[in-house]
Amino acid sequence: MPPQPGARDAVDRAAAGGDHRHPAAAWSVLVACALFVVATAICWVAARRPWGLSQLYFLVDFTDCAVYGTVAWLILLRRAHPVAWLLAATGIGGGLSALGAQYVDLLAVHPTLPAPVLLTSAQHWAWAPGMLSLIVVLPWLVREGRLPWPARAAVVTGALVVAAFELFQLTWPGPAAGAGAPLPIRSAAWADLIVYVQPVLVAAVPLLGLAAAVGVAWRWRTGPAAERVGLGWLAVGAALLALSFAPVALPAEPAAHLADWLAPAAMLASQAFFPAAVLAVVLRQRLWGIEIAVRRTLVWFLMTFLLVAAYVLGVSVLDALLPATPALPGVLVTALVAVGVQPGRIRVQRWVDRLIHGAAAEPLGVVRGLGHRISAAEDATDVLTGVAQSLTDLLRLGACGIVVDGPEPCTAYHSSAGPMGKPLVLPLRRGGREVGRLTAWARAGERLDGRTRAALVDLVPVVSSAASLAATSRALVASRARLAEARDSERRKLRRDLHDGLGPALAGVALGLQAARNLLTADPAAAGHLLDRLRDELDQGVEQVRDLARGLLPPVLGERGLAPALHELAQRYAPSGLDVRVAASPLPLPEPVATAVYGIVAEALANAYRHSGARTCRITVRRDGSGLTVDVGDDGSGIPSGVPSGIGMLSMRERAEGIGGTCRIGPGPAGGTTVTVRVPAERCELPAPAGDPSAAPAVVAS
Repeated sequence: MPPQPGARDAVDRAAAGGDHRHPAAAWSVLVACALFVVATAICWVAARRPWGLSQLYFLVDFTDCAVYGTVAWLILLRRAHPVAWLLAATGIGGGLSALGAQYVDLLAVHPTLPAPVLLTSAQHWAWAPGMLSLIVVLPWLVREGRLPWPARAAVVTGALVVAAFELFQLTWPGPAAGAGAPLPIRSAAWADLIVYVQPVLVAAVPLLGLAAAVGVAWRWRTGPAAERVGLGWLAVGAALLALSFAPVALPAEPAAHLADWLAPAAMLASQAFFPAAVLAVVLRQRLWGIEIAVRRTLVWFLMTFLLVAAYVLGVSVLDALLPATPALPGVLVTALVAVGVQPGRIRVQRWVDRLIHGAAAEPLGVVRGLGHRISAAEDATDVLTGVAQSLTDLLRLGACGIVVDGPEPCTAYHSSAGPMGKPLVLPLRRGGREVGRLTAWARAGERLDGRTRAALVDLVPVVSSAASLAATSRALVASRARLAEARDSERRKLRRDLHDGLGPALAGVALGLQAARNLLTADPAAAGHLLDRLRDELDQGVEQVRDLARGLLPPVLGERGLAPALHELAQRYAPSGLDVRVAASPLPLPEPVATAVYGIVAEALANAYRHSGARTCRITVRRDGSGLTVDVGDDGSGIPSGVPSGIGMLSMRERAEGIGGTCRIGPGPAGGTTVTVRVPAERCELPAPAGDPSAAPAVVAS
């Protein structure tokens, strides 16, 4: 069953505990990255440096700034998760590194510009904390709750590797730093230590990154269902990012056999996947209600970096194959990229929509899934359960519940596992009447996005039809059961009346006749008195038979119509002290309608006599253009509040529904109880006489 509201609130509070927004930090990160991007672009245009290997690494840092700065901004606006701070460090560090690289190129063209060491050396140290942390630390942190000890050990190990690498980059005193390190340590022993240890640190980075990818994949395979959302994407992204750093970690001799552009190109290609994977997990596709920004950002990221990666790889490959025509590779690759932009964007858009919204991005798929579940169901409960399961699975809900009201209420519920977020309740209507409610819960920590809400609203008519079908089916089954029970009860009553009343009476008459025969010769007078008594007993037996016949179906109803039958019914209650007054003129009605109305009135009078203590009861029958209306009111004590409907009340409603009408039972205007039956006009028309082709046949209840 769904969790209680208090439990859901506790879960929401626990899930949101400690997640404080930092909009000032978010906008600061975005502004800083934007300034770095603009300043780097200005320096790049002013320097006019030719395209080469260094420019590929610059492009990696430049894209890191744009990508991870934007992703950090998105997350910090909603949640101050440690992942957001690492992404912010990557974006700012990449921007500073890219600016430093282009500023060094600009100094070659304009040597009179100032050359601060902190900026000119940034291309060697600024990128390391963020980028290396993405590889070895961040995959372990993308989770809720406290880290288990293996993850904590991996995070500490990765942080030590990153810190040691950054320390070496900041303090390296040798010439490899180009413009020099900002905090050089002038010591030969320190330089020897760096030369010995740094290759080990660089080689450890891809290994630790692959270990992090394996850890994420293990969580995806073995973790709870609610915590596995997007972990498969993150595992692939972490593995790609770690492998993209592997060419840099190779020793000099094996690395000589690889193309120079392979490492930066691999890093660029991995950036097309890893940010999307992080967003898919950290934001849980719809977390914190920023799904529109996430969807557009993911499309922009993927398209940008797929195009950049395709262009870089294409130019590099064709340049190696066609070295004599340097302009041709760029022209060919540009043409191919231009042709593939629109198809690529459409595919990426579909993929992102599917990732974020699930099947809500394809409404026809949801309707098709609902249709399959409904057609495969064998009973009413299976129909509702199948619909709830389809909505939960196809729309990626936390849970879905369907409640159907009515005489035979039924419910269905399906959960995707784990705690749930806040619910959305939609009424289910059928023919202008509310038949139930559809409740959809978001997953833990999430909110239902606009597209999912719109899909649920569009699917409400389908779910309403399924709910109405289920309610009708259950009501039909219950009605059949009650009819069978009523039939059996009538049979038992008839058997009891025949066995205990008429049977012994006839047996007594038979014995009396035998006794009278014996007295005919011996005492004719006594035989005469005995025969008189037997005649009285036979008269009583005949009256009992008539009472039984009238109880089943009064002959006057079929012979003279409804009004005389009601007057005769009223006369039967006169000896009991219940004054029944009938206001009904002769009305020609189809036999099924007259029989049903008579049964309802008889049941209403029986209830008034047995349960209400009424002294007066009024029966009014009137017919107008809208149909037939029958009112039965009494001056009794009325129906106590909270008392469930009994078999008698249910039978009255079922009789009315059987002829296409309605039956309302409630308090009267002056107290007591009033039963009102309304039958539509088309149900009250007599069928056309046989052999009269000019008369249109009327539709009557069966």
